Amino acid sequence: MRGINVGGHRAFRPKLLAKQLEHLDVVNIGAAGTLVIRRPVTRAKLRAELQRRLPFDAEIIICHGREIAALVSQNFFDGYPVRPDVVRFVSVLSRRATATPRLPVILPSTRTWLLRVLAHHERFVLGVYRRQMKAIGCLSALDRVFGVPVTTRSWTTMTAIAEVLATARPRREAGSGSKSRATRRSERVGESEGRSPSE
Repeated sequence: MRGINVGGHRAFRPKLLAKQLEHLDVVNIGAAGTLVIRRPVTRAKLRAELQRRLPFDAEIIICHGREIAALVSQNFFDGYPVRPDVVRFVSVLSRRATATPRLPVILPSTRTWLLRVLAHHERFVLGVYRRQMKAIGCLSALDRVFGVPVTTRSWTTMTAIAEVLATARPRREAGSGSKSRATRRSERVGESEGRSPSE
């Protein structure tokens, strides 16, 4: 979901939504409205269920698990090692981009950059931004750069999603009903996402 729990606006507890969607075997990741749906459901039905339960209108962007798995299997950040002052991010396009800017996109276009777009892969835009509040404005500008609404998550969150998809079994198969290590980890990832440009 896009724009959830940002700067005190559209305040919402995604964990409660995940509980309401228990019949779909949902795992909530962080506080930004990122849900992993582990039971088969059509996109139309899922979108309708989410819209019916949300207390406000929100842009809902849905990806198939295989898209996430393919994304994290590639090394898009080669040459950009982990640094405490820089966040690796993935912006998910709501649909195919209507603009194809030349890469890298650097915002602002001055010596002191706040955001760099490194790659555009299908519905995903990958890059890095500085851990500064001003970077939020640069992230918001990606809608204009690619011509469609986007929602952004850290690379850490995307890898947590892939781990849940790869290792967590549906509860009906687990038998004991206990949470897997991947599920417990995913619930701790990105708790500050959606509130500031940090993890």
